[in-house]
Amino acid sequence: MEEETRGKKAIFIGGLAEDVDETIIHEHFSPFGDIVEVQLPSATTNPAQETDVKHRGFAFVTYSSAADAQDAIDNMDLNELHGKVLKVNIAKSVKSAIQPAQGNRAVWESEEWLQQYAKPLAQSGGVQGRNAQREARANGDSSHAEEEPADPENQDGMEE
Repeated sequence: MEEETRGKKAIFIGGLAEDVDETIIHEHFSPFGDIVEVQLPSATTNPAQETDVKHRGFAFVTYSSAADAQDAIDNMDLNELHGKVLKVNIAKSVKSAIQPAQGNRAVWESEEWLQQYAKPLAQSGGVQGRNAQREARANGDSSHAEEEPADPENQDGMEE
């Protein structure tokens, strides 16, 4: 319960300009409540080059209360800071970012689904499949012609 409450006190701030630092973030977000922590993840790929330390364009701010965090979101989301429009919302926990939910995979990523439902392109019903069926009918090959469903408009026997 404590972790869930703490998560709602942290906000994510995306779209930060390169010249924004922790001090600027603190100045612009402190009017909404008591800030416990400001995190500005570094984009440094080579620790030996600390002169070019840049951030990754986003930050996390943790407030002492969830109401303060919501006030910051309500007031700062889609506002401009140093020429960039910010995206501000509740920060998601690291666990949910690392371990995506089980139901978030497309069904066709499963080999079993592909084997059961995927058809060869000529039989798939797409443009190429319809063209192949028409060509087969035109050449007198009735095995492909039967696969195409009957036209529902002509089922009454009203042919002109």
